[in-house]
Amino acid sequence: MRVMKHYRARPAPTHHHGKERTDMTTHMTSDQIAGARTRQVDDTLLQRGLPVNPMFARLGSTEAMPLDRLAEEPALPDTAAMFVADQLMLDGNARLNLATFVTTWMEPEARELIAQALDKNMIDKDEYPRTAEIEQRCVRILADLWNAPASDAEPVGCSTTGSSEACMLGGLAMKWRWWQREGLDAASTRRPNLVMGSNVQVVWEKFCRYFDVEMRLVDVHAPDYCLTADAAAAACDENTIGVVAILGSTYDGRYEPVQEISEALDRLERDRGIHVPIHVDAASGGFIAPFLDTDLEWDFRLDRVVSINASGHKFGLVYPGVGWVVWRTPADLPEELVFRVAYLGGDMPTFALNFSRPGAQVIAQYYNFVRLGRTGYRQVQQACRDVAKHVAAGFESAGPFHVLTDGSDLPVVAVRMRHDADVAWSVYDISDRLRMHGWQVPAYPMPPDEEDVHVLRIVVRNGFSLELAEMLLEHVREEVAHLQSGAVQPSTIDKVGFHH
Repeated sequence: MRVMKHYRARPAPTHHHGKERTDMTTHMTSDQIAGARTRQVDDTLLQRGLPVNPMFARLGSTEAMPLDRLAEEPALPDTAAMFVADQLMLDGNARLNLATFVTTWMEPEARELIAQALDKNMIDKDEYPRTAEIEQRCVRILADLWNAPASDAEPVGCSTTGSSEACMLGGLAMKWRWWQREGLDAASTRRPNLVMGSNVQVVWEKFCRYFDVEMRLVDVHAPDYCLTADAAAAACDENTIGVVAILGSTYDGRYEPVQEISEALDRLERDRGIHVPIHVDAASGGFIAPFLDTDLEWDFRLDRVVSINASGHKFGLVYPGVGWVVWRTPADLPEELVFRVAYLGGDMPTFALNFSRPGAQVIAQYYNFVRLGRTGYRQVQQACRDVAKHVAAGFESAGPFHVLTDGSDLPVVAVRMRHDADVAWSVYDISDRLRMHGWQVPAYPMPPDEEDVHVLRIVVRNGFSLELAEMLLEHVREEVAHLQSGAVQPSTIDKVGFHH
């Protein structure tokens, strides 16, 4: 067994001063002088008992690190970082994750701004007044982008930790406005309801359960798999707080017909005197339609739309997590939901569900607004739509697939097997085989009442280039050939679906 020797540091001579000490180093190069000083420092550390500690011979590398409890002793920072990084190596490659709508690439300048602002708390508006102002600028930009009516009043909205929180706030505001219209309060025994298609994201089920609202799901059917105007109006009554219309379904990327729904609710009010507002869940479409579908009326141009939410961390092109909610007018956000908090020396109105939350992503959102402008956003989103259409065409020619959506709304491609496909495998097998190449492409059944339709979905985001699309299609063709040849047996995947 080799024993490491601990050398004693040589004491520095005490009788040399000034010129004499300089003369001792006259014939040494600068590197030799630096080396001598380093050795002296190293010797001093060794004298204190600091051992040589190679990265892969430290605690955590040669001994098991506890996973579910705290270790008794601290680890060195680089050891801890390496330990955590090693755990993450088995995660999928985010750029190849075609399941998520969430942004997986930002410019280096945006990453630097995020790093500089990681310690900023969005709620501390007195401490970080410029960050607070940037948040308000983003709200003004979105209110303008979504055609809020001109007013002397400041647009009403806020950032959130994501679209889910923004949806909750929009739903709560509609519930309170319904109470006020009906002359009710929280003690009322009348139970409110919220009308939506069965293709909604799970956040709306959460909202209804958390805040005691009846969830009125309207079944959606082929070929559009969307909430229709007549079905929405038929589901409403005097206890309906609103209708949720989706600008970009997570199932297949389709826009729901917001304008048609609004017109149907206009007729309902004329015929039966029931006033029903609309909240537009534009988690993805709120950053697509204003740039690519400018003639489509879905936003505050429709008087019945009282609130809109969107995910900044989806097609807003920001890393997670930031969302936005904007109300049509200040009157559409009941004052009872606004809390005025004395915090860190200031009086701050807040109407978010969270209190402390990061300011970095809000700053990154503003960076994108400044960096891209309307033209830049249009170019990015058009490129995504063009790539989506290319992927859709590739699937049409790659095998027994039928394209449900080709990126004409959201840049999302959804495909199912053709009804006449005489094959023993399914979209689940393609999803499974693509995963072996690194691609994450979800397969799942369509909404209730259409569960017999199973689809494969590809979300095209900024950073998914035409070259990557060609690589995906090449792998699709390769795996279709393998499955068709019988060389690969179909899997026995549990078809439980995909959580959108």
